[in-house]
Amino acid sequence: MDFKDYYKILGVEPTADDKAIKAAYRKLARKYHPDVSKERDAEEKFKEANEAYEVLGDAQKRAEFDEIRKYGGQHGRPFQAPPGWESRGGGGGFEGGDFSDFFSSIFGARGGSPFGGARQQRSAGRRGQDVELELAIFLEETLSKESKQISFQVPQTNAAGQRTGFTTKTLNVKIPAGVTDGERIRLKGQGAPGLGGGANGDLFLTVRLAPHPLFDVEGHDLIITVPLAPWEAALGTKVAVPTLTGKINLTIRPDSQSGQRLRVPGMGLANKQGERGNLYAQLKVVMPPTNDASARELWTQLSEKAAFDPRKQWSK
Repeated sequence: MDFKDYYKILGVEPTADDKAIKAAYRKLARKYHPDVSKERDAEEKFKEANEAYEVLGDAQKRAEFDEIRKYGGQHGRPFQAPPGWESRGGGGGFEGGDFSDFFSSIFGARGGSPFGGARQQRSAGRRGQDVELELAIFLEETLSKESKQISFQVPQTNAAGQRTGFTTKTLNVKIPAGVTDGERIRLKGQGAPGLGGGANGDLFLTVRLAPHPLFDVEGHDLIITVPLAPWEAALGTKVAVPTLTGKINLTIRPDSQSGQRLRVPGMGLANKQGERGNLYAQLKVVMPPTNDASARELWTQLSEKAAFDPRKQWSK
């Protein structure tokens, strides 16, 4: 029987803390989940990651495994249980191939400790699987106080821990104030059901802000491009500018420049305290699509009268 180095399977050092181990497991679980991965050996790697986390995510099992590593199996030689340790694989709560023979040789059918005369049995309860989901939301929804309805697939398992299928779960989720792109929201107990009285897993939502046709996002500020005709930039005007909550009238001063930004306070996205960032209106001078002869004559007269060289600084 081959030795399984659970640290190598998760890609962490033996000195890794619980947080690093959990993060490594989640990364691999997402990568090799049979429902999303296209790799040929995804299911096997997914099971290996689960088994590794079953051991390293439990303080007692991790301590026992660390003792096992001292017997040399991690150096590539076939693993043999140390003298006096009994292989108790198969049967019990882990039957059906969810865990390897190596796991069973150490922890037995129910994960009992191989150390000392008294072997403690693993609690019959087993925590349910966490569910990861990306949640796309519109910028307008970050300001809304209404809940957003989501539906997602939750894995179902039998008493032996074998997956039997999926069920659809629907929840109404309140979007927290100040949520940002990539932020993770934890909904405790909304993941897969536990086994044998174990706690339910959690639902983790990764927020993705949907691209907006008008606004770009910079932190909690919004940027909107305001197109202007040349004469509007030259003479000044008032423009009805869209915001996330309606339109505002923006005053464009005479002799405004293309690329200039006008700040509108309090019209951006909300932060964690509920305070809103700014809206920046970026001016962009746009030429008319076509000019007839009379229009070109007017432009010619304007150029002669203005005697303006926009590249004058180049000659300095």
